[in-house]
Amino acid sequence: MSSFTGPLVLEANDAEYVTLPGGGGFQLLADAGATGGALGANRLLLGKGADGARPHHHALSTELFYVLDGTVEFLIDGLLSTVSRGGLVVIPPRTPHAFGATPDAPADLLVVLTPGVDRFGYFRALGRIQHGLEPFDSLLPLQEHYDVHFLDDPAWAAARSRHGEQAR
Repeated sequence: MSSFTGPLVLEANDAEYVTLPGGGGFQLLADAGATGGALGANRLLLGKGADGARPHHHALSTELFYVLDGTVEFLIDGLLSTVSRGGLVVIPPRTPHAFGATPDAPADLLVVLTPGVDRFGYFRALGRIQHGLEPFDSLLPLQEHYDVHFLDDPAWAAARSRHGEQAR
């Protein structure tokens, strides 16, 4: 990686945007290559009840979530937490976690990963997967590359399915 020798200034209109179904999307703000590996950052908009990420962990990086708007449900190391606008969540390396918007409102999150990993390709792939253009399994060989290690966690599936039952 290149060394980070100067400031990074990115205007909102200059950031790439990856659309997700339900009115959501990733605004790609900074990849590790642009920060000398210091961090990666994106803004994630989720529609009502939309999953942000299935259970996973990062082997190398700490992940920070700042809830800009809405309410987000997190599963962190087996415990469910609901975090509203202005709330902060910091996930250390190797800690299993998942998150998604609650069913009552969309959510808007600032997400920072440090040290950074070049993950814009991962977010682009997620967009294609969410739109049904690629299977989820296409990400499995890339887990090490993107430092996203997927986990099977029945607690997350149960929590998210309860939301669907409540909506009926």
